Order: sequence, then C-alpha cells, then structure tokens
Amino acid sequence: MLADIGMELRQGTKLVLLHGNADPDALGCAFAIYSCFPQVTVATPGGLDRVSKVIADKLSFETKELADPAAYDKVVVLDTSSPDQLAPITSLPPRCIVVDHHAHNPRWDGHLYYCDESKRSCSEIVYELLKLTRSKPSREVSLALLAGMLTDSGHFKFATPALLLSFGEIMESHGIEIDEVFDLVDLEQDISERISQLKGAQRMRFERVGDRLVAISLGSAFESSVCKALLGMGADIAFVGSQRGEQFRVSARARMDVVRMGLHLGKLLGDVGTETMSDGGGHGGAAGLMGVGDVEAILNICMSRGLEFFRKNK
Repeated sequence: MLADIGMELRQGTKLVLLHGNADPDALGCAFAIYSCFPQVTVATPGGLDRVSKVIADKLSFETKELADPAAYDKVVVLDTSSPDQLAPITSLPPRCIVVDHHAHNPRWDGHLYYCDESKRSCSEIVYELLKLTRSKPSREVSLALLAGMLTDSGHFKFATPALLLSFGEIMESHGIEIDEVFDLVDLEQDISERISQLKGAQRMRFERVGDRLVAISLGSAFESSVCKALLGMGADIAFVGSQRGEQFRVSARARMDVVRMGLHLGKLLGDVGTETMSDGGGHGGAAGLMGVGDVEAILNICMSRGLEFFRKNK
C-alpha cells in the first residue's frame, strides 16, 4: 500500500494535515512530504508544539494555520490517530491518504489508510515511503526525520531495532552526527513549563495496586511534560488532562517495563474514547486523547483502567 500512496503523492495538488499541537514526528513527516513531492501545502490547524516551532524555524519551514481541504486534489493526513485531532477542520473528502503508527482506528477505514503499529514513529514509515519512491531526502529532511524518530522513541528509551537501523542509515547517508539531532530537539524548559509541572504535582492524585502506582492530575498546559514529571516522581502510569470550555485534552505516559507487561496506552485511551464520545491514540510509552467532555470524569476512567490493568497482571 505504501507504493500506492507514493504514486498518489506524485499527482495533483496536495494538502497535508497534522494533529493539534503537532510534535516533531508529525512535523518531520510533513517536511519530508513537502520537500520530496510536488505541489504540497502543509497546514497545522491545531498549531505546533514548542519544540516543533523551533525546528520549523531552524528549517525555514512555514506551515499554514488553516486551509480548505476542498481546494486541493488530495488530502494527506499524517501521524494523526483520529479525525477529531484535526479540529477545527471537521469535514474531509471521502478518500484521504492517511499514514499513521498509532492504534488502528476504524474511523479511517474507507480512506487510503496505512497504519503500522509496530513503528515507534511515523517518521520511520515516511522514510520507507521515500525509499520506495526512490526519493533522495536532503540533509535538512533527514535531520527532520531523525528528530521525529528521536522524540517519539523517548530519546531512544522506547526504540526498536528497526528504528535504530533506520536512524543509523539516515545518519550515514548525509554524514550526520548524533549531536546535531539532539541540538535540533533539546530545549531548556522555560519558566511556564516548570510551573506547569509543579502545579501538576500539587493537583496529583494517585492509587496503588501492590507496588504499582497510577497517577492523574489536572493541568492547563504542557500535559505531556507534566506526565513525564509524574513518572519521574514515581508513578508507573500517569494521566494529565486539561479542559478548555467543552474541549479536553489528556496525555498519558507509562514506564517502559509496564509497556513490556502488555500495556497499550492507545488502546486503553481508545476504550475511554468509546465511553466518552471521543477518540484515543498513542502507543508504547506515550499517548494522547482529545475531544468533547468532562476532563475530570475522563481522568477517573483513565485511573480505573490503569488500576484494572495492574490487577489483571499481578
């Protein structure tokens, strides 16, 4: 199917869409498609996260905030586990090209949908696509893909042999040193992120099953960063949610030894999404959930699901 996608990308005008608060993996994929295929426009309707904004600036890569999907021959959706993550865009053409690595979502069925859950990053899939189409990524594109692989693997904490092989192959192709990739993605935490982490700790609630701890917390920003901080404080699974009017966002992270026990955060959040009229995404040690509902109720469901997992796997 990747070969079919490659053929589609050679023809017509294309709009690439990324999930809200797009991370370096999503950005790297979009930059690669933009650079290696003709007539591509990239839109980030839900914005870029802080690291992605810095990377885009370093690459001199400008994206549009909004675009009308109907104005293009094809719509390409990258690294996005659910159509809801494209808000405020709510209407898509009947046959989009969708490339993802999170839990399979039946809501993408009917589209030209390629999903490989075995990949830690969507950048690995896009790199395979470039090889299949005999595209030769520039040094800048290679750096962007490496940044996506690095960040989505938790700086290699969740890396697979396949990811490391692709990473090394890309480095070798352009003589890229590892410090160049780290320099692209490593930012000092600003004061607002540190405050969010401390507030997350203040608002944290946790429960225990044996020697395992599941923590939840309400936040207002930097949910993923707060999740990582809670894991650093001792949680085995952490869920952090924020509410903006009727909209909510939940980030989740788990220790790698818990993932090896069989926890799939994307599927866990997908179940939560079924109960709350929203959709979950994610894999491995990190996942995200966006939609409409009461974030406190959703966090309580997440807590109960985490505890249930540990009770079943004592």
